[in-house]
Amino acid sequence: MDERTIPGRVLFRVLVRSFLLQASWNFERLQNLGVLFVLEPALRFLYRGDDLTQAFHRHFEYFNTHPVMASPILGTTLALENDPAATAGRFDVREFKGMIMAPYAAMGDSFFWGGIRPLAACVALFVAVKGSLWEVGVFLLLFNLPHLWFRVAGLLRGYALGLRAVEVVQAQRLPDLALRLKESTVVLLGGLCAYLTFLTLRGQNVAIGWGVLVLPVVGLLGWAAHRRVSVLLLALLVAGALLAIPQIA
Repeated sequence: MDERTIPGRVLFRVLVRSFLLQASWNFERLQNLGVLFVLEPALRFLYRGDDLTQAFHRHFEYFNTHPVMASPILGTTLALENDPAATAGRFDVREFKGMIMAPYAAMGDSFFWGGIRPLAACVALFVAVKGSLWEVGVFLLLFNLPHLWFRVAGLLRGYALGLRAVEVVQAQRLPDLALRLKESTVVLLGGLCAYLTFLTLRGQNVAIGWGVLVLPVVGLLGWAAHRRVSVLLLALLVAGALLAIPQIA
């Protein structure tokens, strides 16, 4: 084994520290202090003296990305720091981080914040409606399984593959997957609304068949949204109708 190869115990320390990436966030350079804190055990293993000081300065610059997507970036960064060609100046590690952090931030926001988190919350709502106290556990489990897997696998594969890890992340097609997750969330929310309506009608001793009358209204609203009618306007119309019905009755 190359004597410069970062051992598993050091990578484990880097992985644990990656969960504290944003613990020292600042408005000038955002996550740079967190990045330096995460990489510090590996940098101390690779460098000594002035080389270590220069390495610290390389990672003290501006950095900002999604906290989960930071793992493959930092793993690849360690691979480049461990590569003599990179440290000799034929490839700028800072340039790599600067190029990749913005696209990864967009993918992470869309996939984790806009895709997995709402879907996990929607599934947890189904559990809550049944009166179970497991909804918090369901939410945390559904969100943290992909989150933790991506943190661990992203760091390890980034270090093992180097720049090829970018192709691996790209092959996952996270933006497309995020879109599918959002569509699934909308379908589940529709099912949840239908179920809540069913429970309400049954509790008020209203015939369930009256709920079928809502289907044409839902179809009309969907058609209007497809025709690019303002969603806000549609929401206001529905809210106004719901407020007017009791007055008419």
